[in-house]
Amino acid sequence: MTSRLNRLAVAALATTLATLGVTVANPSPASAAMTICYNTSQAGSYAGTANQAASIWNNATVNLTLSANCGSNLRIYQITGGGSYAVRTSLGNGRVYIDTQQAAQYSPLRIMTHEIGHILGLPDNYNGNCSLLMSGGSAGTSCTNPYPSSAEANRVSNLFAGTRIATERSADRAEADIFRDSWPSMLTPVG
Repeated sequence: MTSRLNRLAVAALATTLATLGVTVANPSPASAAMTICYNTSQAGSYAGTANQAASIWNNATVNLTLSANCGSNLRIYQITGGGSYAVRTSLGNGRVYIDTQQAAQYSPLRIMTHEIGHILGLPDNYNGNCSLLMSGGSAGTSCTNPYPSSAEANRVSNLFAGTRIATERSADRAEADIFRDSWPSMLTPVG
């Protein structure tokens, strides 16, 4: 009953303000966050890593929630050889491939979180800075940071808030974006 009275009061106030020529924005409720359903049925031993990476993104961003095995916006695969990479078919949709050989050298959680970052709209940033998730393997094998920087997290939050500017929207294409080479190929042993 109270919520109905509140809605009626808000409607009356909006009508009064509209009569006076004042426009009132109706903010979206917090529950309007986009849900990205990721599927780990082909992730093999990296299913748990995918869950950890989803938790990292859920805690770092607003306007989206990654949820396990509720659909297939994002499919995660375990592969051997060929390198870890992401294929984004549209914002929030695509496939992530985790190469077991690279995951033996680099942090599997950093790889997973980085590749999911591509699905969420982030490009690579090969500057070698370990504090930037999207620097990928350029930060070296000793870098295990799986967390997006605040700038990276804010960028994803903004993309899912629908705040992209017109030039970014017009850059969307019908074909998939493939993000390869984030992780240098297997290091050859010296000796």
